[in-house]
Amino acid sequence: MSEEPDFVLLESADGYTFVVERRIACASGMLKSMLDEEAAFEEAKNKTCRIQQRGVVLLKVIEYLAYKVQYADFNTEDITEDFSDRIDPYIALELLTAADFLDT
Repeated sequence: MSEEPDFVLLESADGYTFVVERRIACASGMLKSMLDEEAAFEEAKNKTCRIQQRGVVLLKVIEYLAYKVQYADFNTEDITEDFSDRIDPYIALELLTAADFLDT
């Protein structure tokens, strides 16, 4: 019998809210720290993190975190899909900034 997944909310600066499995959100070092229940941050109590990025950028970060979790146990040679093919050049700089801040 498997345990029910735990979900958290990630809110963008422009008002979009994403429901994400905690294990996927915690693939980000920053989000993992924010959601650490022992640290007693407000985000951990509310299970909600406000991210100062546009929704389109946050969505791509979440997509990357899911990709990272999915392929965590694979050798790099075994991964046939390159995530960089999914990145729109128009948001690349914002995405890089968000990835750096979120420690992904």
